[in-house]
Amino acid sequence: MLKKWLVMILILLNSSVFGQSKIKTMFYNVLEFPNALPGGRDQILQNILAEYQPDIFMVCELQGQEGADQILNTSLNGNLDKYDAAPYFDNQSGASPLQQLIFYRRDKFTLEDQEVINTDVRDINRYVLQLNTLNGQTDPVLLDIYVTHLKSSQGSSNENQRLDMVRAFTDRLGSLDPNSFVIFAGDLNVYSSDEPAYQELLDPTNPITMADPIDTPGDWHTDISFQDIHTQSTRVDSGPFGAGAGGGMDDRFDFILVSENMLSDPTLRYVENTYKAYGNNGNCYNRDISDGDCAGEYSQSLRNSLFSMSDHTPVIMELETDQEIILSGTDIAAENQGIKLKSTVVVETITLDIPYIGEESIDIEIYNALGQRIMNPIFQHTGTHTLDISHWASGLYYVKTTSLPNTHPIKFIKR
Repeated sequence: MLKKWLVMILILLNSSVFGQSKIKTMFYNVLEFPNALPGGRDQILQNILAEYQPDIFMVCELQGQEGADQILNTSLNGNLDKYDAAPYFDNQSGASPLQQLIFYRRDKFTLEDQEVINTDVRDINRYVLQLNTLNGQTDPVLLDIYVTHLKSSQGSSNENQRLDMVRAFTDRLGSLDPNSFVIFAGDLNVYSSDEPAYQELLDPTNPITMADPIDTPGDWHTDISFQDIHTQSTRVDSGPFGAGAGGGMDDRFDFILVSENMLSDPTLRYVENTYKAYGNNGNCYNRDISDGDCAGEYSQSLRNSLFSMSDHTPVIMELETDQEIILSGTDIAAENQGIKLKSTVVVETITLDIPYIGEESIDIEIYNALGQRIMNPIFQHTGTHTLDISHWASGLYYVKTTSLPNTHPIKFIKR
């Protein structure tokens, strides 16, 4: 019976800890942020982000550091202080004041590098994020992210400028490890899959082959058969806002492309059927995104916010990794209604925060990676408790309790 119980505990720990870890990404053209109307768009954006909670948030059309600060401090960290932003640099290409940037969960990622790639129109911004994984020191998982805003409008001249901008990116691919995980995201302003810029991005002769996760070729412009992937325009009439485009939902301008290896490599892989035009219920062709007849999976409240926020919808996509992501910092077990850890990466001691449950004692169990129980402290009161683990071997451990409801094992690393 004891052996069976230990096996069950080991299965529980493995199923809750060693499953695929998901990473949620979002790209959004935030439309001349923060100065475009209406006012208070940092709060509107907060409502939009709260429904999806991306781990990586990529944007274009920032007007400056003020907008970056508003997104970080209000839109992202106003509800939960878990995000950092890459350093902001003014656009160095052409005369445009608009710029790109990424924001990321600092408990999941570390910003390792960034680069500004100049073009004749706008910068392309490169960021290298490292996943905070169990084997990060010896076998790091790096994600190369390029965020862009290609030249707008139809016509051969604009198409050629978009192609030139894309070549500034594809020329860089030869300097990367051919097995790199690469994302190219942005408002590409392409009207069909036949456009030279799009064809250049997916050219199989490039040093790293890029892929469109939904692989939906065609003439996306004003074609109702593509209404489920259109991202622009959220507004039939942009006049009241004084910025952005009108015309209703009839273009696919916004993309997240991935290196081809991310379609199959378990280390970092695209999750099938998670790529979506966020807020687009697929029934809003040539209408406002907030139109009452566009009801579906995405709520009226969300679509109202998207209508007010920008003339684009975001694009979202999930990734998964078979590597063990180790969250860092405080509030580690936000989903856990019971015990919490001050930090999941420790050296000498581990500190537990135990909520009040009355006068009952709290039975804590700590297991190693083999499922062996190595400590069973019993606390007579709630509050903060610190345990000395300085003599333990380095490795992965788990904390659990049966004294509190709605709890799951929590992992931590002893360095």
